[in-house]
Amino acid sequence: MKNTLTTTIYRFSVLFLMSFSGANYAQDAATAEQLEQARQASQSQRVDVSQYMQSNGKSIGRGNTANNSGVYGPMPAGEEGLPPPFGANLFEGGFSAERSDGLNPSYLVSPGDKISVQMWGTVNNAQVVTVDNQGNIFIPDVGPVKVKDVPAKQINNVVTQSIKSVYTNNVSVYVNLLTATPVSVYVAGPVLRPGQYAGLASDSLLFFLKQAGGIDPHRGSYRTIKVMRNGKTEIEYDLYDFLKEGKLSTFSFKDEDVIFVAEQGAMVTVEGAARYPFRFELEENNSSGQDLVYYARPLSKTSHVAVTGNRQDGPISVYLPVVEFTQFTVTDGDTVLFNDDIRANVISVQISGSYKGPSFYTVEKNTRLLDLLSYVEVDPKQANYGAIYIKRKTVIEQQKALIDESLNRLERSIFTAPASSDGEARIRAQEAQLVSEFVARARQIEPLGKVIVSENGLVANIRLEQGDEIIIPPHTDLIQVAGEVLLPQAIVYNPNATIGDYVAWAGGFSERAQDERIAIVHANGLTTFVSVHDGEWFGASDKNKLSPGDQVLVLPKIDTKLLQAVKDITQIVYQIAIAANVVTN
Repeated sequence: MKNTLTTTIYRFSVLFLMSFSGANYAQDAATAEQLEQARQASQSQRVDVSQYMQSNGKSIGRGNTANNSGVYGPMPAGEEGLPPPFGANLFEGGFSAERSDGLNPSYLVSPGDKISVQMWGTVNNAQVVTVDNQGNIFIPDVGPVKVKDVPAKQINNVVTQSIKSVYTNNVSVYVNLLTATPVSVYVAGPVLRPGQYAGLASDSLLFFLKQAGGIDPHRGSYRTIKVMRNGKTEIEYDLYDFLKEGKLSTFSFKDEDVIFVAEQGAMVTVEGAARYPFRFELEENNSSGQDLVYYARPLSKTSHVAVTGNRQDGPISVYLPVVEFTQFTVTDGDTVLFNDDIRANVISVQISGSYKGPSFYTVEKNTRLLDLLSYVEVDPKQANYGAIYIKRKTVIEQQKALIDESLNRLERSIFTAPASSDGEARIRAQEAQLVSEFVARARQIEPLGKVIVSENGLVANIRLEQGDEIIIPPHTDLIQVAGEVLLPQAIVYNPNATIGDYVAWAGGFSERAQDERIAIVHANGLTTFVSVHDGEWFGASDKNKLSPGDQVLVLPKIDTKLLQAVKDITQIVYQIAIAANVVTN
């Protein structure tokens, strides 16, 4: 069996090699040199037809003989950093894994194909016949039946009609195409591995291109691919039709067909607000902007298009509305930038806290706070509308930047501090570790971005910005005590109580508390600091007096025995307390 299979493979191999001799391709598109290149490449890629043989009546399938380990040639000068061509990833898919028999209803029967013919009834007969070189199969008592170029889906009807023209009564017929004869096709032009490849007549163009490694994205055309037979173009493909609309014409290949990939045409680079920011090949050297819009699909927000390139009279740089661009002529080497250049005339703001109605509002630019608040309904008994404040994104960014700058300065001062002795070096190392832990925690804290707009029941009429969150705090009877106290908790407001009373009700100061200065976060978002002297609390004004809804923050004391950068760390602790209303140890 092994010797028989080897002999059969050898005969098929000889048949394939003989079929490629003596062919004369004199045409404009594929030169004799290109075809000779393909023939020479084929010598190192012999056709393995054993994968198409039958074993016990079952196909052993076909493997992918393409070697995808190759690389494309060097990138042309000037294309470094440019996006890839549209369709460059087409040959990275797995479409080369076809079904085992390789047949489809449109396959045209060719010499060498095997057909199963079964008859029962008055005549019982079952046989497998081979299509001869004249395109016929021979059935005893019926004679030759012409089946060449008959589609696979019609083979049963064609053969059945011929049999029943002889056996007219009580004979049933079933005909099935078993195997298809492999064909050998040349692939030439700018592909990774031009040469000779085996396949089935019903295989798609993409299958053979995949076997050849795919189209060279730097030099090959995705829009001009010809299938040539005896020097004449049988069919021409534009793979953009397949990529955009899924259109791929079927074609029945024959031995010595040539798939010729043309040289890459004019290319235009698309950048910016487009769904397909690639390089696109033009059908002609010049094309309208409308064609590019169809393939690149700019985003709906795109308003303008910038075009840079070269013309015969020198470089150009134009900037025009996207509507006018559809009539603009682009040419080889142009760079097209789709841009969103229309500023929004409205902004969105959010309402939080105690209010009625919707929480999001869309208002015109330059709208001020009181203009919007006149449309926001509140319950005077529930909302503390005299303590309104705003959280603003730009302020968050500024506060974060200031804190990060202070932390960076602290790290530099600690890590670059000189040491005059081994003992001092050990102290510096311990200090650096403590500072590193403090910096890591501090960087994780997010500022609130508060903008103080109210005081003594009066609200400033400031201009709103995109993304502002307007906080209308609810009325409350509580005072929050947090930070370096033994029992952080909420305490009912007592108009006769002092700051020291609230600290005492929270269990008193902890061992690490800064008991000489305390931060007060008022209901309107303002943070003030009060100090103690001879047991009395005092501040710059009446701002140190507590009101319902205020928060008392007891800050930590920096150990001057361990850390030298006490001043810097204290400043950062205060910055975080103001920006985020939290205490950092």
